Amino acid sequence: MKIVLLLLKLILVVVILITLILGGLILYATLTDFKPDEKTVETPIGKSDQKIEKNELSLLIWNIGFCGLGAESDFFYDGGKMVSAPKENVDKNYAGVEAFLKSQNDVDFMLLQEVDFGSKRSQFLEQVNLLSKSFNDKNACTAVNYDVQYIPIPFINPMGRVKSGLMTVTPYKSTENTRYQFPGNFAWPKGLYFLDRCFLLQRFPTPNGKDLIVINTHNSAYDNGKLKKKQMIYLKAILNEEYDKGNYVIVGGDWNQLPPGFDPSVFSKPGQSKRIFEKTIDFDYMPEGWAWAYDPRVPTNRKLKKPYDKMKTKTTLIDFFLLSPNIRLSEVKGMDLDFQYSDHQPVRMQILLE
Repeated sequence: MKIVLLLLKLILVVVILITLILGGLILYATLTDFKPDEKTVETPIGKSDQKIEKNELSLLIWNIGFCGLGAESDFFYDGGKMVSAPKENVDKNYAGVEAFLKSQNDVDFMLLQEVDFGSKRSQFLEQVNLLSKSFNDKNACTAVNYDVQYIPIPFINPMGRVKSGLMTVTPYKSTENTRYQFPGNFAWPKGLYFLDRCFLLQRFPTPNGKDLIVINTHNSAYDNGKLKKKQMIYLKAILNEEYDKGNYVIVGGDWNQLPPGFDPSVFSKPGQSKRIFEKTIDFDYMPEGWAWAYDPRVPTNRKLKKPYDKMKTKTTLIDFFLLSPNIRLSEVKGMDLDFQYSDHQPVRMQILLE
């Protein structure tokens, strides 16, 4: 009987300790929760005063996967095991990302996602600072969308500190740099540990008096579609408002959705399920004349359940552009890097302002 009572007391103590630890972690996350305003003015790094003096421009989008999701990696939240990439992998991935971006140095706008300011998941490599220095002849503007002091999962090997966001690099001087907070988030306490999704809007004067609006976006993942719907409604209102003013509007980034009408089963491998996991944007999302720009021949994202295998890994296309009716698409090309440095692949586009 005494042994039974002792075991019950021990179990009770363990339960109390676990409750206190979990309660403490949630309290700490609540007190340190990143709560950005709906609109935040951002300040670009760089002193380039160059103005847009041409109507033909190029843009590149790339979710660099915080330089921790190269071809050799899986990820615990997608069914894999890895939480933080080893330093040698992060260094290899960053070197590859930087080298590729330098090879695209002639591009007018680089729209990057998942660039870490300093996170445990990427060995605290300060990617924003490094890339800003690599392109110090240009202007770099950032918008934080993930700022959590300590993520306690997985419990045996927690993610810890995460700070990451969007980054747009361009030689042109902007007259507006605004971070827009997307509406909605996961319920408390889950929302404490997830991204605060946003987009970065920048405004650039053009020779004909119109403004070019360049938007870098990274929409929600891991939701049932409700968050994406709220975000898309919010974004649509701003896009229409700017176009109604006569401005040029470009949106690019990681939408975590399929462009209208695209069937990702074209990338299915032999014997692989053709089930579509991503939500598809509705055909009538934008009024007639707006154009979705993507390369249907090259996948832009891979699944992270296991390291990348060209013959087995499921791939899809969720990174693309949206153009207002007064912009003509000249060319859009997916850049096939075989997912060496990120779980996403870059997309480059040429456009003409009409």
